[in-house]
Amino acid sequence: RLARHGESGLEVAAWLRSQPEVVQILHPALPGAPGHDLWARDYSGACGLFGFVLKPASEAAVDAFLDALDLFGLGFSWGGFESLAISCDHQLKTRQFHPDYGGPLMRLHVGLEATSDLIADLRGGLDAYAKLAG
Repeated sequence: RLARHGESGLEVAAWLRSQPEVVQILHPALPGAPGHDLWARDYSGACGLFGFVLKPASEAAVDAFLDALDLFGLGFSWGGFESLAISCDHQLKTRQFHPDYGGPLMRLHVGLEATSDLIADLRGGLDAYAKLAG
């Protein structure tokens, strides 16, 4: 099951990398991503959990992205088989020293659903985001 999570996560991350609303992918197994060299040296597989940064926009745009998702649930449970999405900005702002990614940080757990369906769901979320990000 973990191999499937890893393969699907990489496919979704690679697709997100090509989307105009996305600034950065934070998935060490993805070539070119931060930490990839260390990952390649020390690991032989990945999971479906990763982050990505959207272009700067309002909190309403982030909410619209999440609200538009149908297949991705909202939540923090990363051990299951289902796909999940959250915004990490609220969590990061509570820390004394928090990184500035230059835009909203999102986290996905890619589950066992068909990647084509997950990508279509994310495209709908990005469309909703783009309308408000203007």
